[in-house]
Amino acid sequence: MPAKPLFSSAESFCCKPFRNWAVIALLVALNLRPGTALADDVRPLEEIVVTATLRPVLASELPTSATVLDATAIQSAGLQHFADVLGLVPNLNWSGGTSRPRYFQLRGIGELEQYQGAPNPSVGFLIDDIDFSGVGMPATSFDLRQVEVLRGPQGTTYGANALAGLIKVETNDPQVEPELTTEVMAGGDGLAGAGVVAGGALGSWGASTDSAWRVVAQRTRIDGFRYNSYLDRNDTNDRDETTLRGKLRLNFAAGWQADVTAMYVDLNNGFDAFSLDNQLRTRSDQPGRDEQRSIGASARIAGDLGPVELSSITSYADSNIVYSFDGDWANDPYWGPYAPYDYFSHYDRQRGTLAQDLRVTSDSTARRDGFGWLAGVYALRFEEDGLQRDYFEADLLNPPLKSTYDATNLAAYGEAEWRIVDRMTLSAGLRVETRSADYNDSNGASFSPVNTMWGGHVSLTGDLRGDSTWYATVSRGYKAGGFNIGQYVPPDLLEFDPEYLWNLESGLHLRDASHEVEADVSVFYMWRVDQQVSQSFQLDPGDPLSYVFYTDNAARGRNYGLEATVNWRAHPSLLLGATLGLLGTEYLDYQYGDRNLDGREQASAPPYQYSVSAEWNAGRGWMARADVNGCASFYFDTSHDQKSNPYVLVNLKAGYQADRWSLYAWGRNVFDEAYAVRGFYFGLEPPDFANKLYIQRGDPRLVGVTFTWSLR
Repeated sequence: MPAKPLFSSAESFCCKPFRNWAVIALLVALNLRPGTALADDVRPLEEIVVTATLRPVLASELPTSATVLDATAIQSAGLQHFADVLGLVPNLNWSGGTSRPRYFQLRGIGELEQYQGAPNPSVGFLIDDIDFSGVGMPATSFDLRQVEVLRGPQGTTYGANALAGLIKVETNDPQVEPELTTEVMAGGDGLAGAGVVAGGALGSWGASTDSAWRVVAQRTRIDGFRYNSYLDRNDTNDRDETTLRGKLRLNFAAGWQADVTAMYVDLNNGFDAFSLDNQLRTRSDQPGRDEQRSIGASARIAGDLGPVELSSITSYADSNIVYSFDGDWANDPYWGPYAPYDYFSHYDRQRGTLAQDLRVTSDSTARRDGFGWLAGVYALRFEEDGLQRDYFEADLLNPPLKSTYDATNLAAYGEAEWRIVDRMTLSAGLRVETRSADYNDSNGASFSPVNTMWGGHVSLTGDLRGDSTWYATVSRGYKAGGFNIGQYVPPDLLEFDPEYLWNLESGLHLRDASHEVEADVSVFYMWRVDQQVSQSFQLDPGDPLSYVFYTDNAARGRNYGLEATVNWRAHPSLLLGATLGLLGTEYLDYQYGDRNLDGREQASAPPYQYSVSAEWNAGRGWMARADVNGCASFYFDTSHDQKSNPYVLVNLKAGYQADRWSLYAWGRNVFDEAYAVRGFYFGLEPPDFANKLYIQRGDPRLVGVTFTWSLR
C-alpha cells in the first residue's frame, strides 16, 4: 500500500495567516534597525548537554532526534507548568481528560487514559531521575534547568517504559553562591501564585568546599476557566498546586559527588471540564476531582575509579491519586422527565516506584580516545493499589472494585563506541529486560504475565564542517504485554502480547562557526510489530459508566515523518526560533468489530505541528516575546472516527528586567482560540441516547503579570 500524504487536502499548514504572523512581523520590524546596542546578557547560542542518555553528551553529538528546552526558554515561553511549553516540542502531543497533562504521545505513540487495568506507559517521564511515567502531572516549571525530550524508542537507555521516547525534567542544581529569589504572579480567572528559591554553600564537606543546598517552594491557584451554572460556582474546575523541593550537592571525597533530591507536589485540582454543549459553562451537580499528591526522592552518586566512573542512581516515588467525575455531566432538574439520571465515578490509586541503576562508564570516549564503553544493571519495583466505585443516585451500582498490582523489571545493558575513521564513530547498545507482574482484584481476576524482551541500537555519526554533525540510527524498542479485566472482555482478548518498535532515523545537527544559527533536522520511519491499541465500547447507552476498556494487538502499524528545529540570532537584540513536526501514521491489517481500520491514521497523532517564536532584548532591560503554536486535526481515539479541529495559539510576553528585579505582562492564547484536548463519542442524552461528540476544551485566553526579585 502506498504511504498516505502527511497532510490532507482540507488542511492548510498556515491557518489564519495574518493573525498568526502579525506579531512576529511587528517584532522583526522593530528590531532590524541599525544602531541597536547588544544587551550585556545577550550571548551567542550555547551548546547544550543532554543528560537523559546513559552518558552525558552534547546535543550536537546525539544520534537521535531530541528537543532540549533550557531555563531561558522555559521562563520566557512558559508560565507555571510543563504543559505551557509542550507546543515547542515537535511531534509531542497529549491526551486530555485530566486537569494537567498526564498521558503523552510521541510520534503518535502513547496512552490516552487509564480507567481500568494496570499501567503500562509508552513514554518515560522522569523528574530529577524520579520515575513519574504515566503520572507526569507533578511537572511544575518553577526553577527548572532544562527539559529534554528524546523521540523514538529508547531501548538501550530506558527499556520497557520508553517505547515512544523519554521526557526528562531537570531542576536547577545547588550553587555555592548565596541565592534568594522570589516570584509573585496574578492574572485573570482568579490566578494568584507565589514562589521562593533559596540556596548557597553547605560549608566544607569532606575534601571539598563545593557542597551546596537549594530549596524551592511555590503555590499557584486558578479557578479553571469554567462556570457551573447549576451550582453557581466558577471554581469547580480549579487548580490549586503546591511544590516543595530540596536539593543537596555533596562533594564528600576527591572525585566523588552525590546529588540528592527530595520533593513534594500537591495538585489539589478539580475536574469539571465537560459540558453537554461543548462550551465552558457546565451543569454538573457532582463536580469531580483530579488530585495527585506525590512525594519523591533520588540520589545520584558518582565516583572516579581511575579508568572508569562508577555511578549509582536510586529513586523512590509515592503518589496518592484521586480521579472522579460526574458521569452524566448535568443534574436531575435539567434532565426533567428523564430523571433520576445521576451517575458518578470515583477512582483511588496509590502508586509507588523504587528504582536502582548501577553503571560503570569508561573514562575514554570514541571521539577523544578511539573507544569507549559502559555497562549497567537496572531494577524497578512498581506497585499500585486501586479502588473504583461507580454510583447511581448516590448508591453503588456494583460492589467496589479493589485491585492490587505489582511488577518487577530487571535489566542488563551495555553500550560501546568506536572511532572507525577520522571524524566518524560507530556506537551500538543492547538491553535485555524481564518484567514479571501480578494482578488480583475483588472480582476474582488474577494474572501473572512474564515477558522477556530486548532492544538496542546501532548508530553512525560523523562530523561535518565546523561543529555540525550527521547521524544515522537503527533502534529497537519494546513494551511489555499485559491483560484486560472485566466479564465483558472477549475471552480471546483477556491477555495481549508485548509490542516491538523498529526505528530507522537519520538527521543533521547544524551549527555555524559564529554560533548565531543552530538547526536540527531528522527524518524517521518506524515499524510497529504487534501494535498495542486501546479500545472501548459502551454496554448500555443509558448508562454513561458502562464502558469496557481493553487493549488489543493490532497486526502492524507504521509511523513516519520529519522533525526540525532552528534558532537564529538574527540581530544582536533579536532571537528567532521555529519548530516543525510532520507525522504520517496508519494501522495495517487491523479490524475492530465491523470497522476496517486498515490505513486509518492512529489516534492523537496530528499530521503537523509547528511553532514560531521571536524574542527581543533592547539592551537596557526591555524585552518582548511572541510564540505561535499550531496543531493539525487528529483522531481522538481508535474506537470512533471523530476528529479535532486544527488550531493556532498565540502567546505574548513583554516586560523590564533590572539587575535584581523584573516585571512582565503576558497573555496566553491571546486570540481566545477554541480548541479541543480530548474527545469522546458516545450516547449520553435521553431519550434516544444518540451518539454525539463531546470535547474537553483547552484553556481560553489568560492575561496577567509576574514580578520577580533576587538577592543576587
